[in-house]
Amino acid sequence: MAETHPHSGVRYQNDRLDALFVEAALHEGVIERNHEIFGSKPGHKPIKVTGTPTIYLPRPERQRPIAEWFIAQATYKDTEGHARPHVIAFLSSAGQPFKLAVATPVHWGERMPKPRLDADGHITDMDTEVARAVAREYQNFWNNEKKEGASGYRLAKDSYSRKAFPAVYKGAYVAFEGHGSIFGFRTADGGSFFLFGMVNNPKHVNQVLSEALLVPRGGRTIQELGADWLS
Repeated sequence: MAETHPHSGVRYQNDRLDALFVEAALHEGVIERNHEIFGSKPGHKPIKVTGTPTIYLPRPERQRPIAEWFIAQATYKDTEGHARPHVIAFLSSAGQPFKLAVATPVHWGERMPKPRLDADGHITDMDTEVARAVAREYQNFWNNEKKEGASGYRLAKDSYSRKAFPAVYKGAYVAFEGHGSIFGFRTADGGSFFLFGMVNNPKHVNQVLSEALLVPRGGRTIQELGADWLS
């Protein structure tokens, strides 16, 4: 995220997208509340965390002056009682309490990569240039008929987005306005892990696409570790 004057266009745009995504991440709770108000049954059982979460924490001095964040991997029980790993990011702006910023289940058969840790056990900074290119690739994919961008990176052929694209009724979607903050770290084997959410209509939070991604060291293909629609 660019650090500019708080009243500049770039700063405002980033703040608006971050605020929008936090709102979007809570959208599911709004849906459930409406179920209760109108007397219908909730869409799913309450989430139950099992085991001890794994926390991925940046060095304090490497946090942005305007916000702090961390990533967690936690196992939830789904509605059928099956344990399902999730990867989650939390964001705190201007000293406010941490709020859910992005969350997605990890695809069956996939695992979170091991992070490269420093001597104190903190995760190593992600490559911000790669992070921007990867997020831009997803935005290009969904916003253009060509379904390929010019970032130099490409979605894997078996990715969730590629499979979902033909089934999505494009007329029901506004082209993605952008993405929330990108969270991530360098992996132990030299690759990069990223977690972020794509958000569409800036006025109505209808659809959010959360992505947990891995870019292998020296590679240009984006491997999808987890993805989820929030609607």
